[in-house]
Amino acid sequence: MPRITRFQIRQFLLMIVALEIIAVSINLFYAPHAVAAGGVTGVAILAEAAFGWSVSAVVLILNTILLIIAYFFLERATVARIAFGSFVLPLCLALTPQVKVLQDRLLTVVVGGVIFALGVSLLYRMDASSGGTTVPPMILKKYFQIKPAVSLLVIDGLICLGNLLTANFETFVLALLSLVVTSLLMNYIETGLDRKRVIYVMSDREIEIKALLVDDMARGLTALQVTGGFSGDAREMLMIVVENQDYPQVIKQIRRLDPAAFLMVHDVAEVHGGIL
Repeated sequence: MPRITRFQIRQFLLMIVALEIIAVSINLFYAPHAVAAGGVTGVAILAEAAFGWSVSAVVLILNTILLIIAYFFLERATVARIAFGSFVLPLCLALTPQVKVLQDRLLTVVVGGVIFALGVSLLYRMDASSGGTTVPPMILKKYFQIKPAVSLLVIDGLICLGNLLTANFETFVLALLSLVVTSLLMNYIETGLDRKRVIYVMSDREIEIKALLVDDMARGLTALQVTGGFSGDAREMLMIVVENQDYPQVIKQIRRLDPAAFLMVHDVAEVHGGIL
């Protein structure tokens, strides 16, 4: 019988934390204001607003149905990966009280969107899922090569339209706004919080710039051999990776040595290995 490692235990605990964060966003922000911003939880909020049904019960039923569908159309490993979240999320929703913590609806969807994005992003970074409407996009991708982002956007958009039936146009707009906030923040989190900048430098005073960076500023760098597209001359381009807070000082010192230096700067999400 295989032993459960500490890493696996930690992963399970983190998944529970992430699912509880999602439950908090639903029960403390979205559901009290009847704003359905996509997903199975959005359908559950619409059902609660229209028929008074329990959000957790609706999520459990829909997740179970979608998990059964996934069992027949997706790989067993994928089904196992989403099964945990499919059943634990309804439990978290049932245990988390539904309380209206904010009265302002605009502020509610912004804060709720941020919290929801944190929970979902944490799941994604562990290659986990809360199940629900993530299942149909997987099936559509497997059999029809439709991009999951496109199909998920369509599904969430249709669920947002349900706000017009259970509430009003203002609620529909708030739901769309929440989708935007969640998508932007998830993109930022998933592409890395430890962002840095890469500076490319070409200069006639490259030896002095090297000495400045390596000796005076203790910076690691990489020298790339490049060829001028117009002149055909072989040149050397320096590549430096710096922390965001150090960027202005590095640029200032390079400009001090050579005001005519060619500089190109990129934002990067993650850097692994090497010496900064």
